[in-house]
Amino acid sequence: MKRTVPFLLSLIKEGSLVKQICIGLVLGIVVALIWPAAGAALEILGNFFVSALKAVAPILVFVLVAASIANREGASGGKIKTVIGLYLLGTFLAALIAVCASFMFPTQIALVNIQDTVTAPTGVGEVLKTLLFNIVDNPVKAIANANYIGILAWAISLGIALRHSTDETKKVVADLSFGVEYVVRFVIKLAPIGVFGLVAGMVATTGLESMLGYVKVVVVLVACMIVVAVVVNPIIVWFYTRKNPFPLVFTCLRESGVTAFFTRSSAANIPVNMNLCRKLKLDEDVYSVSIPVGATINMEGAAVTITVLTLAAVATLNIQVDLWTALILSVVAAVCACGASGVPGGSLLLIPLACGLFGIDQNVALQVVAVGFVISVIQDSCETALNSTTDVLFTAAACQYINRKDKNKSSNDKEQKLAGQA
Repeated sequence: MKRTVPFLLSLIKEGSLVKQICIGLVLGIVVALIWPAAGAALEILGNFFVSALKAVAPILVFVLVAASIANREGASGGKIKTVIGLYLLGTFLAALIAVCASFMFPTQIALVNIQDTVTAPTGVGEVLKTLLFNIVDNPVKAIANANYIGILAWAISLGIALRHSTDETKKVVADLSFGVEYVVRFVIKLAPIGVFGLVAGMVATTGLESMLGYVKVVVVLVACMIVVAVVVNPIIVWFYTRKNPFPLVFTCLRESGVTAFFTRSSAANIPVNMNLCRKLKLDEDVYSVSIPVGATINMEGAAVTITVLTLAAVATLNIQVDLWTALILSVVAAVCACGASGVPGGSLLLIPLACGLFGIDQNVALQVVAVGFVISVIQDSCETALNSTTDVLFTAAACQYINRKDKNKSSNDKEQKLAGQA
């Protein structure tokens, strides 16, 4: 027993975030079952974590998106454009798959204090009207009121404007984004404590039945990501290469997806992907740009996460969603995913933006984010594996597509030359 306690303390202090969240999850359930009164009181820890997320999320979206656009190097060449087009297409289709799955298998999650917190839209017209006016909201007001649509619009506008600024200004913006990321990483380190408090309070109040909703959400999330990885992506690759896509798909899953699953960071997996591109003998001028860019904007897994958790909240709150509104959600989820930060759980912090489409109050939306952290042990690993795998997959597909076009063009030119000589 004397050795066990120091071991647990060292694991909590120095272990990975996944292990810490697992410990918080288990301890929360145990405390709530053994001492329900204490479990209910410990909910304050979860509320503290949610409040910290609420404070940092608007600043995170604004600064990181603006800095990313301002400091992004302009890449030329048909292959780079093709790769980026594939990134965006794959991200949108992943969100669309998640919408379909959420409609077919609606899931609900345990939320508290949801009375009078939702002003559900009556149709797609109201959604578009709300979206339009949120875009032109005052930037200070948008950040203060967590209007993520307005924040995103101003961040993109500022980022585009700053692309024409001096290198010194761009460096200041980049340093500011690094500072915000540091603060976010600190807040996310509180996730185990937050999960402990949230789970303890939830189980003490509603019992273990509330945890079943989490299992259903995880199943839908993982199923969507599997469909995207082994069905949607191969179809996209085949369309561009006209070759059997599965050898390339499984190579990328094996050599990139497995390591990304455990590192849970697309940025950390960049060296692995670079090495895989070298093994596949891809064009270095292409993958040296597309792989780092993909770690930022190629977010199929994040699009699935944002869409499924948002629609789970919608189902829980009994909000009626029509097809067109769901289609808009797919677009918004894809845009949100492209702006997801590189920190663990970064995609979760963009869920309030999608929830805003349905008039869901920020306090409720941040509860959905907290639920995401509870299931992040599985969700974030699968999400990162899918994101990182497609970085290499779509880079290879783009290289083969352009090479095939060049060969066809060269062949046609030769035929026309011979015909002219004849």
